[in-house]
Amino acid sequence: MKTIGLVMIVKNEARSLGKCLSLAGGLVDGIYITDTGSADNTIETAQKYGAHISHFEWRDDFAAAKNYALEQSPCDWNLILDADEYLISGTRRELQAFVERGGRLGTIERHDSYREENGEISQSCTYTTRVIPRGTFLEGRVHEQVVSSLPVAAVPLVFEHDGYLQEGKGERNLRILLNELENAPEDSYLLYQTARTLWLMKAYARADRYFEQFYRLTPVSGTGYRMNGVVSYIYNLIELGKYDRGLEVIGKEKRRLEGYADFQFACGTFYTKAVLSDVGRYIAYLPEIEKSYRKCLGIGEVSGHECVRGNGSFKAAYNLGVWFEVNGKAQAASTYYRQAAAWGYRPAKERLRSLFPK
Repeated sequence: MKTIGLVMIVKNEARSLGKCLSLAGGLVDGIYITDTGSADNTIETAQKYGAHISHFEWRDDFAAAKNYALEQSPCDWNLILDADEYLISGTRRELQAFVERGGRLGTIERHDSYREENGEISQSCTYTTRVIPRGTFLEGRVHEQVVSSLPVAAVPLVFEHDGYLQEGKGERNLRILLNELENAPEDSYLLYQTARTLWLMKAYARADRYFEQFYRLTPVSGTGYRMNGVVSYIYNLIELGKYDRGLEVIGKEKRRLEGYADFQFACGTFYTKAVLSDVGRYIAYLPEIEKSYRKCLGIGEVSGHECVRGNGSFKAAYNLGVWFEVNGKAQAASTYYRQAAAWGYRPAKERLRSLFPK
């Protein structure tokens, strides 16, 4: 039977490490943690779970640190996690079956929590390669990727991630990305990550030029990040009020990305903001708002797609409710608010109480 190790790099992770290890420890034969300079009780927490501890001097290079950590594990296969990732679904038996079959890299499903402008906590779903055989390593100083010619397949492990709710990581990642871009200014993946980092930091004007370069240089097929990049680009253009450029991008992508709820949701949001910004200029796009959100519901929440949870369900239904409410169609609005509320969406419940007070 093949052995499995849990490999991590950590620094000042006392907030989350205990929860991570308590949930994931049962998946593996050993825990191998490399500390890169903690000043809190991270190491003591790791030791409570029987982790093998090593140390690595941090030099703004995630791949270098993780490759060192991987070298500390003697196991046949390794599961790579961050300290703010928590197992919510999956078993040792399922992971063992995957590694026994061999010949593939394993991707986990991760639910990323983040805070929206209205204070609501939302989740996006991503898939990332984290189960690799011994002797496989990573490259990239930030947002590192596995170097391997092996095919990729899903492992039935699902994790929750709350790291995006914490402050300060954007500035660190941006510094590393900008240094990387100096050596590879036309690397579309680095441009994508730089643009997305700036966008998440709300530095929309700075993000714009990196999105433009990403959009110009990224092939239309063969990359796993292009759709997310295009959707983020559309939202960044909304923030900058660059509606003509946004219409141009949407026009080019409409057929290519029509099957993605995230894209349709971004389009619905874009058309709404454009019309509100200048009714006379963009009035022709008014019907596209309803069409876009209806398409979201038609697509639904598709398993296996990287997506924002709710864009194919409760968020789209809620926005249709808003659409009908502002158009004076209270009954139609209540139908969609009730649909969103049935999915547990709090803002929809609040709108229903407002429309139909007891």
